Amino acid sequence: MTPEQALREKLRKIEALFAGAATQGERVAAGAAAERIRDRLGLAAGKEKEIEMKFSISDVWSRQLFVALCRRYGIRPFRYRRMHRQSIIIRAPKSFVEQVLWPEFEELSAALTTYLSEITEKVIREEVHGETGEADEVDEPRRIGR
Repeated sequence: MTPEQALREKLRKIEALFAGAATQGERVAAGAAAERIRDRLGLAAGKEKEIEMKFSISDVWSRQLFVALCRRYGIRPFRYRRMHRQSIIIRAPKSFVEQVLWPEFEELSAALTTYLSEITEKVIREEVHGETGEADEVDEPRRIGR
């Protein structure tokens, strides 16, 4: 299994977890998982009022993931004119955001960040230089007269 295939499988499992999949068969059906999550959103919307929430996500990859996740579940992400690019506004039931959307985003983001970090380090190590550690830490030079 390639690293990309492993990541895709992990993302499917995370989605199944938040969809409340009960059986292995349900966990395999990623499309059905997304539908169950949309159903949960519909139930929450029927019970509580949608509120406007602002998220600030500075990392471009994480922001792209969050926007895609919102769209997947039928939530329209936007920002008002002159807002920073890192700002994302959504209107959704608070319970859905707190219990499903944000926790799922955090899990998916962590998995993607780990994957991107590993791939980046591998490419740098193989194509630029074998040492990919942080820069050395040294003492500051002494100032004359002090």
